[in-house]
Amino acid sequence: MACDFASLASEGVRSLRPYQPGKPIEEVEQELGLTDVIKLASNENPLGPGALARAAFAACSDSLGRYPDSNGSALKAALARHLRIAETALTLGNGSNDVLELIARGFIGPAHEVVFSEHAFLVYALVTQAVGARAIVTPARRFGHDLEAMARAIGPRTRVVFIANPNNPTGTWIAHRPLETFLQAVPADVLVVVDEAYFEYVEEPEYPNCVPWIVRYPNLIVTRTFSKVYGLAALRVGYAVSNPVIADLLNRVRQPFNVNMPAQRAAIASLGDNEHLAKSLALNRNGLAQLEYGLQRLGLRYIPSVGNFICVDVGRSGTDVYQALLRKGVIARSVDNYGMANYLRVTVGREAENSRFIAALRSVLRRP
Repeated sequence: MACDFASLASEGVRSLRPYQPGKPIEEVEQELGLTDVIKLASNENPLGPGALARAAFAACSDSLGRYPDSNGSALKAALARHLRIAETALTLGNGSNDVLELIARGFIGPAHEVVFSEHAFLVYALVTQAVGARAIVTPARRFGHDLEAMARAIGPRTRVVFIANPNNPTGTWIAHRPLETFLQAVPADVLVVVDEAYFEYVEEPEYPNCVPWIVRYPNLIVTRTFSKVYGLAALRVGYAVSNPVIADLLNRVRQPFNVNMPAQRAAIASLGDNEHLAKSLALNRNGLAQLEYGLQRLGLRYIPSVGNFICVDVGRSGTDVYQALLRKGVIARSVDNYGMANYLRVTVGREAENSRFIAALRSVLRRP
């Protein structure tokens, strides 16, 4: 008799709905018979990696038969210099999503609760459910985190609080003072994970850099990635900064060789490529302004963003508009699974790509 293998899985895994990434260009071209498709769905840097990272990646070709440094010593040393922290505070991940899962595996179990906000990054819910913990989802305030509500939600079973700053998919952010006030109120045995995947893009003067706060708040973990502004999304390299005791525990559950050699080398090179960083920030700054102007001309409301993406209220089913845009060769992102049924998220692209998105959206919505 055939085995019901689903019954062998944990309850959290059985009921888990996998994360849905942005649709690949090749898939859309094949499905719809298109040849000129643009992707503005996955918050990638449209410039890709810089010249230094590309050169470092290419230089690895003769060493692909060797395992990478499992400890990532050279990358940790480069990050420690860049961030002005001790190497012992670092945990490397196969993208920052990997680090979020390490936190869940290392510290959360069925007896625990995890607090995060409505409309927050979907991976928080996924890793919580996968380890059998209970998710406490607090209502958002103007699409952003309500830190007062999150503080009230912390109870004796709370083990972790996830905060995205800025948040994906809404682009909202938390200023220095309210975030530090929140940290001061959190019990010492509750870990606070501040996800700063879009840290480098934010140019607001009141936006905090939480890495130096680790000294004052030993229960704080900061996560970042090279997938966004550094343009290394395909290589998957991220990291966490934390109290060295926490870092040691995370490194115990981290898989060996979880960050490959080309990723480590390209990430090191990226940290020194200030020219590419400046170009990426300028392109994003101008692209956000271009998209905001275009959406205003269409009479559409949007959520002001400090990331490299923007969420727009299309006034009807966002999924339907997403599908209609696909047929025009434009891949955006439906955010219905974030409880935002009438919204689309669009990544900032190059100038021509942004213009094409606005034109396609005008056509789909039949705006003059």
